[in-house]
Amino acid sequence: MKKTILFLTSIFFCATLTLAQGKSLPNIDVKTLQGKTINIQDLENDGKPMVISFWATWCKPCKKELNTIAEVYDDWQEETGVKLIAISIDDTRSMSKVAPYVNSSDWDYEVYLDSNSDLKRAMGVSTVPHTFLINGEGKIVWNHKGYIDGDEEELYEQIQHLVTK
Repeated sequence: MKKTILFLTSIFFCATLTLAQGKSLPNIDVKTLQGKTINIQDLENDGKPMVISFWATWCKPCKKELNTIAEVYDDWQEETGVKLIAISIDDTRSMSKVAPYVNSSDWDYEVYLDSNSDLKRAMGVSTVPHTFLINGEGKIVWNHKGYIDGDEEELYEQIQHLVTK
């Protein structure tokens, strides 16, 4: 019985990871830290890859992932042209903590607020951190849930694979 449940859980997990792949970004508005509204479909990077990372100020693995990537982000951009976009899912109660945290972290990322979780729901994000890799045509080609040390290396390998195609 345990093996059956484990097997079904594994199948479900794999299915949810692949459902988003090949899809375009949804037609959803988010806010900048300055309060300006932007549609997520308007994000572009001149045909180069983009990483969209869902995070929250209360999520230690999220902050660790984004802070770790921040240390190598300049190199990543120079080598691949990738752009990282951090989407905060902090709700209205904790949203006021986002800008101070981002400013103190010295991130060079674009940061947007999804305080109503519209984008989170549309992209099937159930837990954070949840990271998506978008190709130059705006299609989701890879995604990953959670973070442990070293996951950023797998992400970078995926980015390099896109730019060498």
